[in-house]
Amino acid sequence: MEGPGKFIPTNPRLQPPKKQPDSSPESNYWRSFKTRQLTLPRLSSSAVSFVHFSPAPPHDFVLTSSASLTLFSSSTLRPISSITDFPDVAFSGAFRFDGKLIAAGCQSGVVQVFDAASRLALRRLEGHARPVRFVRYPLPSSGDKLHLLSAGDDALVKWWDVSTGTEVLTLTGHQDYIRSGSPSPTSAHLWATGSYDHTVRVWDIRRPESSVLSVNHGAPVEAVLFLPSGGWMATAGANSVKIWDVISGGKMIHSMDNHNKTVTALSLGKLSGQDGVESTRIFSVSLDGYLKVFDYSNFKVTHTSRFPFPLLSVDSSPSSLVRAIGTANGVAFVSKRKHMTEAADGDFVPRGTEGLLEEKKRTSKARGFRYFERGQSEKPSGGDFMVQRPEKVKLAEHDRLLKKFRHKEALVSVLRTNDPMMVVAVMEELVARNKLIKCLTNLDSEEELGLLLGFLHRFTTMPRYAGFLMAVARKIVTQRANDIGSSPALTKHLAGLKATVAEEIKIQNSLMEIQGMISPLLIRRQSLGVTDGCFSEVFEMVGSALTEE
Repeated sequence: MEGPGKFIPTNPRLQPPKKQPDSSPESNYWRSFKTRQLTLPRLSSSAVSFVHFSPAPPHDFVLTSSASLTLFSSSTLRPISSITDFPDVAFSGAFRFDGKLIAAGCQSGVVQVFDAASRLALRRLEGHARPVRFVRYPLPSSGDKLHLLSAGDDALVKWWDVSTGTEVLTLTGHQDYIRSGSPSPTSAHLWATGSYDHTVRVWDIRRPESSVLSVNHGAPVEAVLFLPSGGWMATAGANSVKIWDVISGGKMIHSMDNHNKTVTALSLGKLSGQDGVESTRIFSVSLDGYLKVFDYSNFKVTHTSRFPFPLLSVDSSPSSLVRAIGTANGVAFVSKRKHMTEAADGDFVPRGTEGLLEEKKRTSKARGFRYFERGQSEKPSGGDFMVQRPEKVKLAEHDRLLKKFRHKEALVSVLRTNDPMMVVAVMEELVARNKLIKCLTNLDSEEELGLLLGFLHRFTTMPRYAGFLMAVARKIVTQRANDIGSSPALTKHLAGLKATVAEEIKIQNSLMEIQGMISPLLIRRQSLGVTDGCFSEVFEMVGSALTEE
């Protein structure tokens, strides 16, 4: 219980409740990734359009931005080297499954193949007439090191023999730009490509005459991704991610519409439970700055992360311990989870590390700060008696002054914060103590009175504070009229307050007129039973009149 002399900090009544983060075990797992911003050499503000991890250990990754490819170490998260041998903008830099070669397209329609170690250009594959936006080697399960697939703005898909530098075949069928694709994990001959003609086509390179399957996403397709089973496929376009059943002929299974803007990229990630069972999740990033983790087995979003810039690309390492995200502002973010991390009860931990954690706990030695602080995070068992330590509340400056009954200083202090919610809360506390009028009278200096008038000028017309602050404004103008009239600065504040109130009155009168215009129309509509569409033109005219006024 609270003691009779305990001070309670000021709490704004209109403050919205804080949203509690999701504390599920999976959400805790994803939050355990530590995110840092990468420093990209030789890049200014060019968008990081593509991210790709090497399938081969140590799973380094390459970022495609502007006219260069930048290789990073997945262990140190530092740049290893850069490839800048491009005549213009580069696209879709991707590793071969052994990590020794990197292929990328460019704005001029050429596909180039580089040695990842020496950065030397080994092949130039010329055949596209427009920019090549998608380049990818076959998956490791195929064992094919000699071919790659490319697609671009010429609406063509080409299959190349890299060893000879020749085009093997061309797949036609799309009617607009091709911006994405994905190889099938179950067949080395099946590929899917997504186009701005709203379609996703599945190709069998053994039958190049036409696609074996076509589905309509309903919007320009930005990303395509085969799921691990090979029977399902995810597509992204507009603000939705859709799951399709490839085996049943392209039947849509589910649509996820959790993003507010265009979804730009998809990737797969894994998590391992304490029972050692691996689960696969879909990562989706969007121009709204959100990364969402989608559990497609239960059709629900399990975690959301917010970033400060629009997101363009995402990929996860094969071990799923490192995740990289590219943004439209030339910034890349990398999230990394360590192998040995002490997890809370119920959290997911990487498979194979549980024994290491237990061994580490058993071999602790009596040295260092960690040893003497051990057990601090232990949870009590059922029969333990807990001694609660009173929490020390950190008070704001105005709360400390209120605690000492220095009311005027508390009011001036909170006015300096320029936080309307807290200022109103302190004023209401002073009203409860019958000290607000005295504080307004005791504002001695021109600076203190100017702080109050400036605050009233800015926030008096805000709807949530208007009723209370209008009363304060009337009281201060009545009591301190002589002081305000003798100071040019205070007179200027009062003139601004008067103009703000007059403008608000004008707006309210306009709204009352509009309400009078609309009310008869709504009554007439109800009496006739007419639908809303018949009055859409009238409402547009009213809105135009309000805008002009």
